[in-house]
Amino acid sequence: MAKVPSAAIAAGGLVGGYGAARWTKKRPLGGAVLAVAGAAAARQWRERAGGKAAGALSAAYVAAFAGSHPLAKKVGAWPAVFGVAGAVALASWAVADRDT
Repeated sequence: MAKVPSAAIAAGGLVGGYGAARWTKKRPLGGAVLAVAGAAAARQWRERAGGKAAGALSAAYVAAFAGSHPLAKKVGAWPAVFGVAGAVALASWAVADRDT
């Protein structure tokens, strides 16, 4: 069975985490979705691109989550989440998924 690309997992974690928190009104649930997806993506990043790349992409994932909050004040919540998710997905594809 083919693996889900790490870019999709990372983007899905950011979008799904926000959606879970917003729709259930339980921020810890959103954090759990974000963390589980981040861990799954990091595992694939490490397998496909090595430890340094996995560390850099994990840092980008966390930075995207943090950066979506101030960005949301300027462009709105969903556009901010989709924007940072797209950026992380693009970085993940370029570093870890391009050759798979």
